[in-house]
Amino acid sequence: MTAGTHEGTAKPGAETISVTFHDDKDGSEKTVQVPIGESLLEAAHANEIELEGACEGSLACSTCHVVVEDPGMYDKLPEPDDDENDMLDLAFGLTDTSRLGCQILASKELDGLRVRIPGATRNFAVDGYKPKPH
Repeated sequence: MTAGTHEGTAKPGAETISVTFHDDKDGSEKTVQVPIGESLLEAAHANEIELEGACEGSLACSTCHVVVEDPGMYDKLPEPDDDENDMLDLAFGLTDTSRLGCQILASKELDGLRVRIPGATRNFAVDGYKPKPH
């Protein structure tokens, strides 16, 4: 993962927000433009950011676990539902500001969001599997 700004899946004229992903594995950061309504998991895959998503966003794993760096920004997110909380219980390195990337949808209030990708995941299905973007 390298530093830079990428458009990813943003269509010309589409409203986007800026999101920075920090990878704990190598310390790299990448800032991308994420279309409103798109999940962080989708944005990561569209921009070649190594955020696992073994269940492809179906809320059946915890491999897209991210940590929201700013507690104030975390408070702007909708509360996680019971299914997300169940999956977060399985996440490696869980924190008070942990969420699943597939459940964070870009919204205007989240412009400037910074998330950390933990250095390890718990993938009980297939260790090391990374789906390709559709």
